[in-house]
Amino acid sequence: MRQGVLMFDGRDLDAADRWVDDWQSGIEREAAKAQALADRLAGISGRARSADGLVEVAVGASGAIADLWLAEGIRARSAQRTAQEILTTLAAAKAALAEQAAIAVAETVGAESATGHAVLAAFSAREGGGERG
Repeated sequence: MRQGVLMFDGRDLDAADRWVDDWQSGIEREAAKAQALADRLAGISGRARSADGLVEVAVGASGAIADLWLAEGIRARSAQRTAQEILTTLAAAKAALAEQAAIAVAETVGAESATGHAVLAAFSAREGGGERG
C-alpha cells in the first residue's frame, strides 16, 4: 500500500455500509420516539382540587390554567385566603401535569435519556411558576 492512500477491499465497504445503515436506523428510531413523546405531551393535562373541595384547577400541557372552578362556599373566605388557595391548588395541578409528563417520557424516550432529562427539567420548572414567596 502506498503511503497516504487508503485501500479498501469489499469486506471493508460492506462493514462501512452496515455501519451507516445501523446509524441511520438508530436516528430514525430516536426520531420516532421523540415524535411519540411530542404527541403524548401535547395531550396531557393536570388537575387538582383543594383539600376542602372549594377550589379546582386544571392546567393544559403548557402549564397555563385551562379551567378554574370555585364552589359557592368560597364566598365565606377572604379574598387573600381565596387567592392563596387558588395558587396552592394551581401548584398541585402543575405537579400532576409533571407526573403525566414523567409517565410519557418513561414510556417513550426513557427518563434517563438526554431528551427525557430535558423534558422533565422543563416540566419541573413549570411547577414552581404559580407560587408566590
